Amino acid sequence: MAAAQAAAGSSAGPGSSAAVAVWEWQDELGRWRPYPGSVCGYIEQQFQAAQQRGRRSGTGPGSSIPLGQADPALAPYVIDIPSMTQFRQDTGTMRAVQRQLFPGDSAAGQGIVWEWQNDEGGWCPYQMSVTVLLEQAHAASRPRVDLAPLGYSYEVDLAAQVQTNTATRFRRGVRRRRDTPYPPCAPPCSCQQCAAAAAGPLTARHRHGLAGLPSAASAAAFLPYSKPSAPGARPTPRLAAHSSWAPPQPAGPSAALAVSNGVSVPNLPVKMPKPSKVTQALAGISAILMSAAGLPVHITSVPAAATTHRASKKHSSVKEGRKVSKKENPTEPEAVVRRYLEEVKGSPPDEDCIICMEKLSCPSGYGDAPEAGSIKPELVGRLRSCQHPFHLLCLLAMYSNGNKDGSLQCPSCKTIYGEKTGTQPKGRMEVSTFPQSLPGHGDCGTIQIVYHISRGIQGPEHPNPGLPYTARGFPRYCYLPDNEKGRKVLELLRVAWKRRLIFTVGTSSTTGESNTVVWNEIHHKTEMDTNLSGHGYPDPNYLDNVLAELAAQGVTEDCLRH
Repeated sequence: MAAAQAAAGSSAGPGSSAAVAVWEWQDELGRWRPYPGSVCGYIEQQFQAAQQRGRRSGTGPGSSIPLGQADPALAPYVIDIPSMTQFRQDTGTMRAVQRQLFPGDSAAGQGIVWEWQNDEGGWCPYQMSVTVLLEQAHAASRPRVDLAPLGYSYEVDLAAQVQTNTATRFRRGVRRRRDTPYPPCAPPCSCQQCAAAAAGPLTARHRHGLAGLPSAASAAAFLPYSKPSAPGARPTPRLAAHSSWAPPQPAGPSAALAVSNGVSVPNLPVKMPKPSKVTQALAGISAILMSAAGLPVHITSVPAAATTHRASKKHSSVKEGRKVSKKENPTEPEAVVRRYLEEVKGSPPDEDCIICMEKLSCPSGYGDAPEAGSIKPELVGRLRSCQHPFHLLCLLAMYSNGNKDGSLQCPSCKTIYGEKTGTQPKGRMEVSTFPQSLPGHGDCGTIQIVYHISRGIQGPEHPNPGLPYTARGFPRYCYLPDNEKGRKVLELLRVAWKRRLIFTVGTSSTTGESNTVVWNEIHHKTEMDTNLSGHGYPDPNYLDNVLAELAAQGVTEDCLRH
């Protein structure tokens, strides 16, 4: 990616026109994908306002940007400026974001977009540095552009509007269109990067003097997926010849945070300007904990059935029944918080609560929350295992904003307390075996998993309760080697299925369709005989990686012993 950034940087010089700002997010394949110009305009406006506030107060920018205010289709997403991270509220997924500056007379400043066609017939924008290069070639009437200098194994025929994978010769359509120009970087920021904007677009993540923020812990012994250097053609094109996909946090929940220039993205919370509201930014953190109680699915073709907590029939009075019900209800918010936290006696630690971003010595801002109950705003507790401290009311508000399934996840280190469940719609999981071997596993047969999910109506745990959701591409066929480790992965996937962790309802990163069933950060192999797409075999690291992803969701071998 450094080559791509260097190429982008050469597109401007000291005489270039005023810079425009382009905001991009990094997908699970390591590709930077620009937000539309209209959305970038809103992001940049909010970013500049946060910069102004930070300069007046003498602190760094401490704001969050809910993207739903720019585009209703992006309602699940919130950008946290300090950590340069995008939160996805319905799944808790976190993605790296970056801000780059390009000359005003470049493709970005003119609102010109170059896009490639995906397998579903939709159009996906190129990374802005690639778009700038393609537009320069188009303006110079060059017939072809080789993207190899940018690190991509593609050649683009501008006349025929075709992209060809130089390794597989697979061809895709490309197109050029006009959209909303990207916003000017004004008023200029005082940081070193913006002061040097005339020298070209910024290529590193734009942190604006936020060095010194704690970096996320690395995952030791977590190997990246084995992907060939020549990107394949299915199911989606890979622009990068290498993947900058980074491992999830140890015991972390879901999203793989990308790494730019070797700097880990810190898992920082979103500061709440009005702590009395559990807003979208808090949902971005607490959505990691979102889960729905019950609805286990047997691994046969039997439909899922709901489960509820019932009081014993031996209750002889309403009073007695209430007492037992309260005692046996493991999901009541105050009971959950008190179960997993031990109250700090005496003076609280001289630290910030990373949920409300206030000192632990100060009262929580959620004292007016209706679920506060008997917990006082000044009470501070430590989670029993990881010992991270929080206001009790902050954790209570975070838990109450999720699905209240009786589990809790530390927003600092992602340690899971209790049994985490997800928001997967109803369906069924079928398993069979056959003797044919997978590439790289010639000594055994193959396990085939078939997932069946149909369209339906979203429940209260989903992004838009009451609205329909679609289920594209089902049944989905997945493959494991029929050896000891493959069978262990299968049993853990059964547990994850019962806990509704394999799929969720959200927005497709491939098609952009919202309110649809999507994968939920537990990678599956959907192809048998090739790994050109990264979704097949051979891949010697896959089984270890998926075991780590399952563990990050709280699904470990311990689950098989109970």
